[in-house]
Amino acid sequence: MAKKISTGRSRGHIRQRGNSFQVLVYAGNDPLTGKEIRLTASAKTEAEAKAILKRFRAQVDEQRQAKTNATFRVAMDAWLRTHDVEETTRASYEQYARVHLYPAFGDEPIGKVTARLLEEFYAELRRCSARCDGRPAIEHRTTEPHECRLVKHRRPPGRPPAAGYPAHDCDETGCTVVECRPHQWRPLSAATIRRIHFAVRGVLSAAERWEWITSNPAVLARKPRQPTPQPDPPTVAQAARIIDAAWKQDDSWGTLVWLVIVTGLRRAELLALRWSDVDLAAGVLTVRRNYVRVKRTSIEKDTKTHQMRRLALDPATVEVLTEHRERYDMLCRQVDSEPQEAAFLFSYRPAHDRPCDPSGVTHRYARMCAELGIDSHLHALRHYSATELLTAGVDLRTVAGRLGHGGGGATTLRVYAAWVGDSDRRASEILGGRMKRPRRGAAGDLNEGAATGTGDQ
Repeated sequence: MAKKISTGRSRGHIRQRGNSFQVLVYAGNDPLTGKEIRLTASAKTEAEAKAILKRFRAQVDEQRQAKTNATFRVAMDAWLRTHDVEETTRASYEQYARVHLYPAFGDEPIGKVTARLLEEFYAELRRCSARCDGRPAIEHRTTEPHECRLVKHRRPPGRPPAAGYPAHDCDETGCTVVECRPHQWRPLSAATIRRIHFAVRGVLSAAERWEWITSNPAVLARKPRQPTPQPDPPTVAQAARIIDAAWKQDDSWGTLVWLVIVTGLRRAELLALRWSDVDLAAGVLTVRRNYVRVKRTSIEKDTKTHQMRRLALDPATVEVLTEHRERYDMLCRQVDSEPQEAAFLFSYRPAHDRPCDPSGVTHRYARMCAELGIDSHLHALRHYSATELLTAGVDLRTVAGRLGHGGGGATTLRVYAAWVGDSDRRASEILGGRMKRPRRGAAGDLNEGAATGTGDQ
């Protein structure tokens, strides 16, 4: 029978159960369920139990304990229902939760999600994105496919002995060996872990605002450093081969690849273009929207920076788009329909009433480059456009405007710092070439006319 020990105060008590002491402290009611929240712990001695009781009371007095027993899963589901975010971002958060967060600590009370737990979780993802098939206790020291083995020991009931459990034969005591599926040890990228961290921080910030917890441990947790961008654009010779191969496939595909190179548009911006966005007479292209697929549904949304931008087009590009418009008009006449200004520029349908599939465009470009023996992807053409402009000496702000980068060029400088350095070197050569270096006489003195600029003309 449990024996209650007097502690001199009614808020919290200690009770003895056999050879152990149990500490219980009332910490309020759960705002979600209305049930009482109690801080509990066990100790081997009465003195240790009294120390724990004192610590629990201090936590309650300072309101440092969690105010709900709700799990992290409940908190994240509630955050996703109330958080105002684009559908593409929401879909990413849901995937992070389903694949990484919920298997790790989704069923943990939100008050037990600490900075240490988060840092250990990020370290596991850096070692293996699968977190060793959900068994982080298994330490992997190889990047080769392998079999994971985890022994689940069957122990006698009760508190473990002070000297620890003696060695035994697992087959005789009923212990089991669990094996995980063979898998490749694939670390998760630092950029993805950072995005997961931002999602966790958003959940815990909401929980703090809702007074479910008293502080946000994600603010203190160390996240991976932001990776340094390493753009790898194709060379000028490779770009020429890519353009030539695209035109050989068909004129519409050649126009699409050409437009990406000369404008640096993102894939989603390119596919959202309509003929109403193209002013061939003025030579101007207006970027207003993105076209993306989320959960097998196609949607149009704002640009990444939520701002419209206008791009000037060179005469060659105007000519390319004029021919593309003529082909579209001819297709409409073949199907007995009128050309529409709301039609998309790039489509597999004669009426251009639906744009090309984003994944299909990416895969087609990858196949084309693979046939050419060029290691490239569609987004690399955006890098090519940016680096060529910077190498040609175009100022950073103009390049940032054409790419649709926010921050007044800060993003452009961070991504393309190496090419900005080349442009800066040429700028210094221009200034140095316009100055005359003073000449020294036989005695080493400066020529007064050369130094002051007041010599004979």
